[in-house]
Amino acid sequence: MEWKRAKQIVSTPSSDVEVQFNGVSVWIDKVHNDGKTATVHLRGPWEERTEVGIADLQEVTH
Repeated sequence: MEWKRAKQIVSTPSSDVEVQFNGVSVWIDKVHNDGKTATVHLRGPWEERTEVGIADLQEVTH
């Protein structure tokens, strides 16, 4: 995923865009200003957050 697209997804609160990291659906919480990383957490009841490379995120289109 590109940094610009990740920022668009985060800035649209009602966005129902599915994003995956290593094949698992995640929410993007924050896109970092370094242009390379973002903080994400798993979709679902877990709130554990982790920092990942934006290039490793994939937008799922149906």
